[in-house]
Amino acid sequence: MDRYLERGASWTALAYGPGFALLGFLAELLTGATHTVAWVIVGLGLAAITAPWVYARRRFLTVRVTGDALWQGRERVPLTDIAEVTDVGAPTGARVLGGGWTTPNKYEALPIRLTDGTVVLAWAKDVEALRTALRQARTA
Repeated sequence: MDRYLERGASWTALAYGPGFALLGFLAELLTGATHTVAWVIVGLGLAAITAPWVYARRRFLTVRVTGDALWQGRERVPLTDIAEVTDVGAPTGARVLGGGWTTPNKYEALPIRLTDGTVVLAWAKDVEALRTALRQARTA
């Protein structure tokens, strides 16, 4: 059961390319000259190049708190290893969870103190909701 879930991207993004192609096709209908096959190819092509992007964002940018762990992308941190999530300062050079060098763009950092005393940086778009979910999961 997920106590907190923040997907890196939605599969609905695959519909943007075909939607754009449909608008192009409809605009051509107004002018009288239509290139139906070309617009189908454009729509499928845009969907095809969007699919790996959506897959990668869902795999590497999903934040999840389950009953026993915090997941940051593909990295798993057991809740038993988390000592503190409030009033933790972020030292320079703190390791970022999920394997990146820095927190992903458009995500905020949440410093977390582990039971071994090290501080790591978790990240989420809604840091307060993540902090609340971690606090509740640790006390449950």
